[in-house]
Amino acid sequence: MAQSLMARRREAERARVEAYQLTLRRAVRPTRSPPDLHNAIREARRGFEADIIRDPEGWKPQLKTRDAARLRLAAARHLFGRYSVAQHLELIWIDDGGLGRDETILRKRWYIAAAGGGSLYKAGASAWLSRKEVHAFLHPLGQVGFDEAIWQAIARSYTSDPAIVLRIARSRIARTPRGEIAFWREAAQFFCAHPTTGEEIDDLCDYIAHRRRRERQFSLKGRSLAALRRLMNAWHRDLAVIARIEAARRRAEIARGRMAARTAEPAHWRGAALTDWSWSPSKGAATRDAYVIMQLRTAEDLVAESRAMHHCVASYADKCIAGHASIWSLRYRHAGKTQRLLTIELNPRHRAVQIRGFANRVAHADERKVLERWAKARGIELPQT
Repeated sequence: MAQSLMARRREAERARVEAYQLTLRRAVRPTRSPPDLHNAIREARRGFEADIIRDPEGWKPQLKTRDAARLRLAAARHLFGRYSVAQHLELIWIDDGGLGRDETILRKRWYIAAAGGGSLYKAGASAWLSRKEVHAFLHPLGQVGFDEAIWQAIARSYTSDPAIVLRIARSRIARTPRGEIAFWREAAQFFCAHPTTGEEIDDLCDYIAHRRRRERQFSLKGRSLAALRRLMNAWHRDLAVIARIEAARRRAEIARGRMAARTAEPAHWRGAALTDWSWSPSKGAATRDAYVIMQLRTAEDLVAESRAMHHCVASYADKCIAGHASIWSLRYRHAGKTQRLLTIELNPRHRAVQIRGFANRVAHADERKVLERWAKARGIELPQT
């Protein structure tokens, strides 16, 4: 029993020693490496050696941070900065994630020009901003990102209302490609003149971008906010119709066994086995006008034809998907513009069942002659007049 008591005492003593040593290990902090100043200088000066205004070796920062990004910013301030600049210009030294090489160089170049006391306008900002807008870019309202500062500057040239300025800078306009800034400047000017909520600006920008993709000449000039809303609402209705047609097309394809449930297929139906057709009445090289007859094989094209021609051809989608009909559009192209003339429905035997123009009008005599050329070239039977 005495031996057992001694053994328990020794075990307790050993446990106390181990606990004490563990406490010491926790109390002693690991040695921290010193800030890597040389690497910060090297990263900041890379590619901009000609713009350095101070000796890199003379940099003796009084910084406690070891964060590489903040050290890089401090190094850039030492190498290039004569003056303090807004935060959105300095962010490029902290984080350039997601930016391409050219964009990274551009933002660093703008920082160097502004911090060094040079002309940001001459440093490249003139491609997008006026001199007045450059001044606004350098002095934004609040803390913003680089692109937001650009759109703040643009909006401030059209309105003095800071609420509208901030709304536009936070909208989807500020996330549009820099190469299309001239077009979206018009949108910013429009919303400065026709104020609305940020949510509606984003919704309307979706519609504007859609029109811009389909019509490069689309403009907001002369439009009102109410008119733009009507166009957007009509587009939303079209999208709903397109979605229903696409759902019907997918169900039909699956029923025929041509599309597995998880297989992506082109968003069009099979259509008639006829190629599109074109004919130019002008033989000279000076004019490039032409008549074109093309098959409509997607929901979007069918709905666009229905809306542009003011008839109900979109309701024929089920017949097209089932292969009971094909829809064709006669268009006239001249001087870079396209005019829709007629919509034609063919049955599976390539016989024209219906031919209608705008608001269901009948074909004019000159249009009929074009159709006869098409019918002869493609073996199509036209109804007797």
